[in-house]
Amino acid sequence: MPKFAANLNFLFREYPAEARIAQAAAAGFAAVEILDPYGQPALEIARSLKETGISLVLINCPPPNYTGGPAGFAAQPAQQERFKRDFKRTLRYADLLRPDHIHIMAGAASGEEARACFIQNLKWAADIAPRQSLTIEPINHGDMPGYFLDDFALARDILGAVNRPNLHLQFDVYHAHKITGNAQKAWDEFGAAAAHIQIGGLPDRHEPTSGFDFRAFFETLDQSGYSGHISAEYHPRTTTENGLNWLPLV
Repeated sequence: MPKFAANLNFLFREYPAEARIAQAAAAGFAAVEILDPYGQPALEIARSLKETGISLVLINCPPPNYTGGPAGFAAQPAQQERFKRDFKRTLRYADLLRPDHIHIMAGAASGEEARACFIQNLKWAADIAPRQSLTIEPINHGDMPGYFLDDFALARDILGAVNRPNLHLQFDVYHAHKITGNAQKAWDEFGAAAAHIQIGGLPDRHEPTSGFDFRAFFETLDQSGYSGHISAEYHPRTTTENGLNWLPLV
């Protein structure tokens, strides 16, 4: 049976950030992901997680910037020291919040130098935090122009080159559709490397009720033995609660 998490950067935005964990719990979620917890005191978030019994599935390194700023630095050779500072800061939050995964964002870059830098940074991060699961995620250029990790074959190449047991693929159905045109085929080819999944309806990233056979996908995951969470990462058409009718039907 799928284990669903709510992405609190996308869902429950009708509420202030400090209230969203409780709202997710009230809606029936047992887990959340918070891409950028850094704007809140970590102790405050930890208290909300404990009070609600909610688990934290994922945080990003560094926090995402939706106002046009950099989307990560891990594949940018000129930013290696900044990446290391960011990652150490992320680990301080992770030590307190205990997320299942840390998603390391590559940033905008291209070419062999960027690939080598990304591999070097990922090896360093995996080695200084060997008990922490790390993920990398292919992201389409429409949403993040110039993003280095824009292809699943490239992600597989990077995972193989890094070759660390705590580094995994993060598979987003919406991005898979945008990148390949066939999210199910992308899962069939690359999904075995995935430790975390995110979902959103196609083609516009609303509720997971359109453009893709989500019910069949969840059944496939059950049959494959996938044991991770499936995070709802989409833009609600109206309010979050009004769009959750998909949740008890799967």
